[in-house]
Amino acid sequence: MVDGTTLLNAARQLGAGLESICGGKGSCGKCKIRIEEGYFDKYGISSSVKSTATKDEVNAKFINKQQLKQNYRLACQTHVHGDVVVFVPEESRKGQQVVRKEATARKIKINPAVKKYYLELKPASLDDAAGDYERLQAALEKQYKLSNLAIDYPTLLEMQKTVRKGNWKMTASVWKNKEIVDIESGDVKKSYGLAVDIGTTTVAGYLCELTTGEILATESMMNPQVAYGEDVMSRIGYAAKEKGGLKRLNGAIIKGLNQIIGGIIKKTGIKRQDIIDMTVVGNTCMQHLFLNINPQYLGRAPFTPAIHHSVDVKARDMGIKIASGAYVHVLPIEAGFVGADNVGVLIAEEPYNQDEMLLIIDIGTNGELILGNRNRLMSSSCATGPAFEGAEIRHGMRAAAGAIEKLKIDPKTKEVQFKVIGNDKWNTEDKKIGARGICGSGIFDVAAQVFLAGIIDNGGRFNMKVKSPRLRLNGKGEAEFVLAWAKETAIKQDIVVCQKDIRAIQLAKGAMYSGARIMMKRMGVKKIDRVILAGAFGSYIDKTSAAVIGLFPDCDPKRVYAVGNAAGDGARIALLNVDKRDEADLWARRVEYIELTLEPEFNNTFTKALNFPHAEDKFPSLKNILP
Repeated sequence: MVDGTTLLNAARQLGAGLESICGGKGSCGKCKIRIEEGYFDKYGISSSVKSTATKDEVNAKFINKQQLKQNYRLACQTHVHGDVVVFVPEESRKGQQVVRKEATARKIKINPAVKKYYLELKPASLDDAAGDYERLQAALEKQYKLSNLAIDYPTLLEMQKTVRKGNWKMTASVWKNKEIVDIESGDVKKSYGLAVDIGTTTVAGYLCELTTGEILATESMMNPQVAYGEDVMSRIGYAAKEKGGLKRLNGAIIKGLNQIIGGIIKKTGIKRQDIIDMTVVGNTCMQHLFLNINPQYLGRAPFTPAIHHSVDVKARDMGIKIASGAYVHVLPIEAGFVGADNVGVLIAEEPYNQDEMLLIIDIGTNGELILGNRNRLMSSSCATGPAFEGAEIRHGMRAAAGAIEKLKIDPKTKEVQFKVIGNDKWNTEDKKIGARGICGSGIFDVAAQVFLAGIIDNGGRFNMKVKSPRLRLNGKGEAEFVLAWAKETAIKQDIVVCQKDIRAIQLAKGAMYSGARIMMKRMGVKKIDRVILAGAFGSYIDKTSAAVIGLFPDCDPKRVYAVGNAAGDGARIALLNVDKRDEADLWARRVEYIELTLEPEFNNTFTKALNFPHAEDKFPSLKNILP
């Protein structure tokens, strides 16, 4: 271990599960640890806080004086200069992310980029000594009208052996009627492709049979790049500033994808070589890191990406272990931070074929919006994830076992009912429920429920006139409301929502609402006909809670619905229908992107959107719910 490295980096190198939602910037306070004192016979070392150096001003934001005396520190702000033994408390231990990226049933026209063609070639002889490749070309042109086909070089090297192994009976895989990318002995009917959604937090792969469209297996995991930063800006900074940072980030996602492929072939029994095509979506930063392109220019105005258009790259050139000749098709991006994942949503939901005015919200680490119909489309992006994914919430955490995901507050008694991930029972049914924190869907419920119960006003301020033992002032004189008593938790302390948490939620939802409102004004739209919640996150939040806090402008609740991981579905659609790739390139350029931070009215619109649900706008659809 290099002298002076931070305890967080040491944990990363050792593979220890230490929480750090901000990626080591000292802004989330989640990597709290304790440095032990004394000699440890088990390890044969003496541990002391004197072997470390720390930034006390950052520690003080999250660690009280008593904890400082007990040698609690933030791992990301503590540098190691000697032997230390570190204790990681329960709340700082990284729980296994629950990845919810199931594919949605969709009707897809089957027209894959790679098609298989069975051929029975006339054996070579002294009377007919044409080359095997030329013989293959002639047969493909005669039987299937395919001409001027190139051939993948490694496929060419194996061709003669493969053809003779099958006694001149063979199956050629042809990519986009341009290139022979694989040759197999005999008559091979089935063909396989992989669609991948690379999210900032999670990654999902969907193995499909290319001739039927059937999903044969789904495999998902946390994005391994999370260890280097939870959000996009953290990773941009790591790639740009850390020596070898880009190489590590690219290597992490390639290794992760190969693990996903390994899991898929284990489930299905196919071989890696059988996967002959692949499509990928992801936000602009994830696209750059996947392609090993430094994303440094995305982090500074004018936020220019390296490439807007889709790109096809040989899988082997990227280190992806599928068929040697297979291509990876990366869908196009729209603009700076509106990436291929949003284009995936576009081709999955097809707002450009609708008459109704649609608002599509993809809630992830970033919030992306699409507004419009067949006449006109706009998109925008805003930072919502830090709060909605727990980074700026005192007891916020990722969607892992023990995270509060559903919550209700009795408006009269102010008593709380909640459920945690991994347990179907409410806390009132299971006295040892063991809550560890609050995840995204729970954060939506918390904000809506404290507002509806009158615990906070529409400006987000706590109403200290409310009589409840759960509403109190903490040691710093700040208002907080107890969601789970210490006896109901695994961290042995009360889980609360405080004023800063409410403020963080207001900022996140206000940004999302402002984006929608500005696009509506720019387009001359007064009413939204449908709101579509896309993304795995959008499928698990309560749509009433989202409406109550003012995540989006008023819409009939019956016309608000979730569509699951539409970005992943878009990757799957592009895998199964090559024409959809052209459609993606076309509409990615036709969507009008709005950079919200440059809009003159943004600050005023944003300020009004901070209130629950809004300072001025009316919500007739919620008249029977709002206080």
